[in-house]
Amino acid sequence: MNEAVNRRQFLTTAGLSALALTASLDQLLARPDLIKNSGLKIAYSAITWGGNDAQAITDLAALGYRGIQLRANAFGPYKAKPSELKALLEQHKLTLAMFSSGNVEIDPAKEQSTIDTHVAHASFVKALGGSAIQLTNSARPKDRLPTMEELKRLAKVMNEIGKQTADMGIQATYHNHMSQLGETPEEVDVIVQAMNPKYMKLELDIAHYKQGGGQPEKAVKQYKDIIYALHLKDTMSPLPEKPNEPKAYKFVELGRGNVDIPAVFKALDDIKFSGWGIIELDGVPEKDKTPAQCAQINKDYITKTLHLQL
Repeated sequence: MNEAVNRRQFLTTAGLSALALTASLDQLLARPDLIKNSGLKIAYSAITWGGNDAQAITDLAALGYRGIQLRANAFGPYKAKPSELKALLEQHKLTLAMFSSGNVEIDPAKEQSTIDTHVAHASFVKALGGSAIQLTNSARPKDRLPTMEELKRLAKVMNEIGKQTADMGIQATYHNHMSQLGETPEEVDVIVQAMNPKYMKLELDIAHYKQGGGQPEKAVKQYKDIIYALHLKDTMSPLPEKPNEPKAYKFVELGRGNVDIPAVFKALDDIKFSGWGIIELDGVPEKDKTPAQCAQINKDYITKTLHLQL
């Protein structure tokens, strides 16, 4: 009799403990202010301004952001006078957190030219006081899935780029991306496993990873030893205006889409990540907004919903 009672008490206690653990997790996700992330630095990408980098710099500084990501479009007008752009960044107290260096070719005939392009960008970034470049690609086949050889070929070329930029003190990073090599979690893993961690790091885009079928909060932990930076981004899918197109999506401000942002921040906290989290929004999701208004919405999510500092 006593043994039966003790067994019931044990099971009841164990059940309550499991419920308490579940409730604690639910509370954590409902209370993102419990997330600390003292080592995370928040930057913002200028892509939303469509090439008007001077306005992006002015707007982001006024909103209190500490870092910015610029794109390869800035190379043309400033490559002969990087000191002017550096002075503009310093005037607005913005650090160049990342530079989008653009496309990596995997065609052997174009390998040297693509390496030369990114090395030139790295030299430009060095002159601006930056420390990292982002690599993407446009090599995804239109009518089939990419082969293992193509995925590994991308990593091979990026490794060579990273080796040469490392000599300049500039870190090369791989950006996972929809409609490119590295769309799905499986493809990303092949590429990352083939990257030489001495020369190449991962810039994990949490929205592209989610849209590609992955769980970015799990990827944070899976790739904790190779993540250099992140794109903090959200994606909405399906779209209200396209209910019959399940794969249709668009990028939206943080908290409006399908990415479990609090879970990502909790994962970053768990691995004690210390680096740049770059908020990115490719374009204004609704026509009645401006890039600065979107940046304000994202700021409010970080500071008022997650209760973190910029």
